[in-house]
Amino acid sequence: MEGYSVKEYGQAVKRYVQTMDLKDDAELIAEYQRRHSREEAWKEILDGIRQVGILDMQIFILGTRLVMIVETPLDFDWDSAMARLATLPRQQEWEDYMAIFQQCRPGATSDEKWQEMHRMFYLYE
Repeated sequence: MEGYSVKEYGQAVKRYVQTMDLKDDAELIAEYQRRHSREEAWKEILDGIRQVGILDMQIFILGTRLVMIVETPLDFDWDSAMARLATLPRQQEWEDYMAIFQQCRPGATSDEKWQEMHRMFYLYE
């Protein structure tokens, strides 16, 4: 594995880490990954994520477990940004479509699907 580069923002940022599980079906998981590829991700969704102030978002997968890392400016307010995101064009359509692959209730918003993880360790200085 070659690792991942870290973006430089020229400012301090907040990092949010969240998790969600996919349905345990290899074909659905492969399709979920394909739908998140550069070629298949909906432009309106990517634009909306940026419009609410998110600087970067990455999703990692292991089996059925997803972990999402979101980086934002220090003054970012998660709740108001997620409320705004839910109103943007095609966002709920995307959420409903992604629900086919995810372990979630029908009609759930992105904020309802993803569960915040809390940091319990870092390399102490």
